[in-house]
Amino acid sequence: MTSTLPMFPLNTVLFPGMTIPLHVFEDRYRALVHHLLTIDDPAERLFGTVAIREGYEVGEHGAQSLYRVGVRLQLTEVEANPDGTFEIVATARDRIVLGDLEPAGDFTNGAVTESPDDPDTGPSELHDRVRAVFTAYRAAVSHMQGTTFSGTLPRDPEYLSWTLAALAPLPMAERQSLLEAKSPRARLELVAELLREELRAINVIPSLPATEVARTAWSPN
Repeated sequence: MTSTLPMFPLNTVLFPGMTIPLHVFEDRYRALVHHLLTIDDPAERLFGTVAIREGYEVGEHGAQSLYRVGVRLQLTEVEANPDGTFEIVATARDRIVLGDLEPAGDFTNGAVTESPDDPDTGPSELHDRVRAVFTAYRAAVSHMQGTTFSGTLPRDPEYLSWTLAALAPLPMAERQSLLEAKSPRARLELVAELLREELRAINVIPSLPATEVARTAWSPN
């Protein structure tokens, strides 16, 4: 089913369940926030995002520099600054595929279609194996940084796949591959493979700098 959403491309890949704070200062995105605030029902204050490909800028022909698979976001918090900018918080609800971009006055709309996961979650052995790989990776990063990590991973395999995708400190192209994986099973298999590669790199070169695992807030809401 195709619908129209205001679009706010970002220099990062988001996953369903993630919460992200944004400082909104460009005129077109300030106009987008003003538009969303005219919607009475907070649950309907929706917009879309896709990642900007590394090395590109979004301009007059920016559609060519965008990934096509992204997420639908809900505006959940807004604070207006005296200079006309905004501090907002948005939560990613589900995955979308971007079609054509359409100018809509002061901001840009996109024609988007929903992209739900295939329900294949894989066997419980896979879930246990992926948890073990992530636990080993987290322990290696903790040892390198002299830090500790707390918290438990979800038991539900779909939530688990999105959580590990969000937490894995990987390059944008690999994070995009996780977003585009067609099922929880495919995502879990891919994140396990990518984290094993990271572990091998850490073991070969123990002094490699590690990205903080939980640098982006994630919530299952």
